[in-house]
Amino acid sequence: MRTATSTEAVVPLPDARVEVRGAAWFEPTADGVLPHRLPAWTRAQFPDAFVAMCDEQPAGVRLRLRTAARRLTLHVRTWRVATLPHAEPAPPERFEVVVDGRVAGSAVCTAAGVLTFDPGTATTAAGPAPVGAVAFTLPDGAGTPADVEVWLPYRERVALVAVVADAPVLPPAAVDAPRWVHHGSSISQGANADVPTGTWPVVAARTAGLDLVNLGLSGNAVLDPFVARAIRDQPADVVSVKLGINVVNHDAMRRRAFGPAVHGFLDTVREGHPTTPLVVVSPVLCPLVEDVPGPTSIDPDAPDVRFRTAGRASEVAEGKLSLRVVREVLAAVVAARRDAGDAALAYVDGRTLYGDADAAELPTADLLHPDAAAQRRMGERFAAVLRAL
Repeated sequence: MRTATSTEAVVPLPDARVEVRGAAWFEPTADGVLPHRLPAWTRAQFPDAFVAMCDEQPAGVRLRLRTAARRLTLHVRTWRVATLPHAEPAPPERFEVVVDGRVAGSAVCTAAGVLTFDPGTATTAAGPAPVGAVAFTLPDGAGTPADVEVWLPYRERVALVAVVADAPVLPPAAVDAPRWVHHGSSISQGANADVPTGTWPVVAARTAGLDLVNLGLSGNAVLDPFVARAIRDQPADVVSVKLGINVVNHDAMRRRAFGPAVHGFLDTVREGHPTTPLVVVSPVLCPLVEDVPGPTSIDPDAPDVRFRTAGRASEVAEGKLSLRVVREVLAAVVAARRDAGDAALAYVDGRTLYGDADAAELPTADLLHPDAAAQRRMGERFAAVLRAL
């Protein structure tokens, strides 16, 4: 990081003038301050490094401050994921700046390290990462401080080093919006969105005027009890859980276990939020596993990242889960709980967010994840659900 001039404000992170919102805690490291989306105590219960990698990817995390600056630079260390067997690191993801509620620009960090992920063994290996600069030019406010947010990439691991501005940096105003806590899979984390404010939870939150905590965990929305307790223990005005696709991807449960496991997850959430609006969202359309169970994996013979399933349609009769079965079970669980008195519980069929007509117009290139345009469409549609709550 270069030395600041006399006209610049340098704010090493962490600092009370810069709020990091959407993270549960911050780990001081030799590389900078690393935001985590799950509480620190959950780390002892992570089953593998895949969960740890997702926890450290700052989906929905943003820096908040006030400044009259025209130039704002964020110094960070970033790691881009290289997924085997296609070992090339992902292209740079964009950071975005929002000024007084409006997206005002985006930039990438050109210097980055590589974090190699092996989905077959759920292991990771991180190399060194240099300090890089993410520079923004802000609108001219004629010297009047503005509310500024810097949204971090949803998939790059980001360690925060400092904020540099050409005007004083002031603490942000308190957030005055209902708090929405959401848990889901890679689609909820943001997969295939083109910018951090383009992920469907962020689109929904910004459209509906909510304060988002995004606990979307790529490949890891499998009803882990530690996730349910993390949701239970934090403030929330609205909670949503998008369940099912990762259970099928991992072939993690059969029909006999899935329904009771969903009940148990919701029981835990309800311990902390007994009357909070709680939405259960089933999977969006995914023809690959609509009527065929998992497990799914990356196809090593495909020229690019594409998924395949090892399941067979005949195995559904033996108790394996397809998405059609998952939706049936989730709808039944919600209906049973509403009949038992939980009037604040709702069910949303994921195909109303991305269904047959959407797949025909905006097909999934990798056979699993909707594209950037579909992410935005899903967010706009779910905003209507949130407004109704």
